[in-house]
Amino acid sequence: MTQSFAAALLADAEIETWFSQEAELHAMLEFEIALAQAQAATGLIPAEAAAAIARGGSEFTPDPAALAAGLFKDGVLGPGFVKALRASLPETARPYLHFGATSQDITDTALTLRLKPVMAVLTARLAALTGMLETLADDQGGMTLMAQTRMQAALPMTVKDKVASWLLPLRRHQDRLAALAPRLLVIQLGGPVGTRAELGDKAEQVAAGLAARLALGNAPCWHTARDNIVEFGAVLALIAGALGKIGLDAALLAQTENGSLKIAGGGTSSAMAHKANPVTAELLVALARHAAGLSGTLNQALLHENERSGAAWTLEWFTLPPLTIATGASLRAAAGLVPRMRFQPR
Repeated sequence: MTQSFAAALLADAEIETWFSQEAELHAMLEFEIALAQAQAATGLIPAEAAAAIARGGSEFTPDPAALAAGLFKDGVLGPGFVKALRASLPETARPYLHFGATSQDITDTALTLRLKPVMAVLTARLAALTGMLETLADDQGGMTLMAQTRMQAALPMTVKDKVASWLLPLRRHQDRLAALAPRLLVIQLGGPVGTRAELGDKAEQVAAGLAARLALGNAPCWHTARDNIVEFGAVLALIAGALGKIGLDAALLAQTENGSLKIAGGGTSSAMAHKANPVTAELLVALARHAAGLSGTLNQALLHENERSGAAWTLEWFTLPPLTIATGASLRAAAGLVPRMRFQPR
């Protein structure tokens, strides 16, 4: 289906890359190769089988149409993917592919593998934006504004005071992302019901080896404990919300009746040539509200029935990517807005 023109306002190509089919399939291959290598290192499977899986994985080209059909049949990409990859391997290696693992292991680990570069992008953008706001405070901070409480003129304050109210939450969100990373960016390895029983007494060694090979953290199985995913969504909504606050303040300060701020390069009107609409500021407000709604929906993914839920897990797939992309779009938009802000002497 062709997207609407408005969809471009929600887009973020750099973030979207990590939620593409290609990125997901590559991460799934990484999981299977690393799992086999970790198992071979403990003697759980033959080294020759792990080598064949590594060779086969590097040469494997899946059929997207067949995988899509399998997804509709099985409700998850894993079974069709593993079946197709297994068929491409030598017969002697086939029994050892995906040994002791389940579809949730490959799917969740493939997600965290992709969230790692996403987190790096978000962290870098936050750092760049806080730098822009610090520069804004340095350059224009001495000007006086009339503070507004409950939408009414209150008492004088400085631009530096105003910018500080924008900066402080963003710095806290930087800390939140950094603190979350060790909990979020971890492997998933639980086996069919989350006990790792199929790996026997080698389970912990295999998990440690898998984590090391994928440069992720090691962790117990979290098949139905989705709190770290939901926490990530909450931090995303907090970031978007902080940026929405900047946008809302900017739009109000730029009102004709206020005139405390001019935003260079404002949007035009088809009917009123004199207008310079605060389009980017308004976009930040809309993205903040959109992210808040998605974060609330993502909370529903906490409700897994017993040892696995198809419904809650699927809801997470529907919700986390657009929430992440919307937050990336917010950071990109804010980085375009702040340098165009010109406070007006009062």
